[in-house]
Amino acid sequence: MLSKLRNIRYGALLLLSAVLLPAAFFLSGCERPVGDNPEDQVKYVIGMSQANLGEPWRVVMNREIMEEAAKHEEIKVIFTDAAQDSQKQVKDVEKLLGYGIDLLMISPNEAEPLTPIVEKAYEGIPVIVIDRDIQSEEYTMFIGANNELIGRQAGQFIAELLGDRGGNVVEIQGLPGSIPAQDRSKGFGEVIAGYKNIEIVDTVVADWLRDKAEDEVHKRIRNYSNVDVIYAHNDPMALGAYRAASKFGNNNIKFVGIDGLLGEEGGIQLVKEGILKATFTYPTGGKEAVQYAIKLLKGEKGLPKRITLESNTITE
Repeated sequence: MLSKLRNIRYGALLLLSAVLLPAAFFLSGCERPVGDNPEDQVKYVIGMSQANLGEPWRVVMNREIMEEAAKHEEIKVIFTDAAQDSQKQVKDVEKLLGYGIDLLMISPNEAEPLTPIVEKAYEGIPVIVIDRDIQSEEYTMFIGANNELIGRQAGQFIAELLGDRGGNVVEIQGLPGSIPAQDRSKGFGEVIAGYKNIEIVDTVVADWLRDKAEDEVHKRIRNYSNVDVIYAHNDPMALGAYRAASKFGNNNIKFVGIDGLLGEEGGIQLVKEGILKATFTYPTGGKEAVQYAIKLLKGEKGLPKRITLESNTITE
């Protein structure tokens, strides 16, 4: 394994930090393996194919993977960034497999385009799918929260927020081809359908991105005079919608998001500041992925096929 990796230019190996380095650095993809100079104690190389680094949540995932991997001298991790391009992610995985990685971790950009390459990887090595499912069970393990349940929790919270009066809701969706966006919409819609006094009056697609959500809501904000709540599939899109409404002077709309990250502009801080009425924590699974990867690489048996991470409701 290491003999293959030594043929790659180890002078270019760098320990990337999602905190210290800009996300754009990851655009170099798998031509820049992540790690220090090779050491004799390294036994396993893990490839991590990330869907994008435009979402703060994914930057945190990568950071959690790096922090957990740093505890284990026997492993190194190579990161790639698909930049929300499914075809690029397929090529990223192909390159990682060409490096001779011992295990693949992947958070797919979209389900359908990534299914074949995940299945191909699974034919030779263990594969851990994180956050976004594929259209197959040809992988070793899936780690993620229950997005449909989170959608239902958001729907129930908004129903209680609106009360007997009811009201109008706008839904801002993530990338349509991703399973979390589909499940968060499905669960939410099923709950809202049970309330005759609540109507989803508009659906906006913003691909998980704050700026796109702000732009899309800005285009529509004149039509939102009767909108009571905007439900976004993640906190950055909720923040983008809030900014668009604030610029227009519409301060009556309430906002609900998902992710619940700590830190500046994280969902928890946005709730504290009163920008969001609620967020729902969505663990990245990065730490857990490394922990289970080590177990798989060491041949541990009897591990579960699916690991469901807990989500909590965060309100003022």
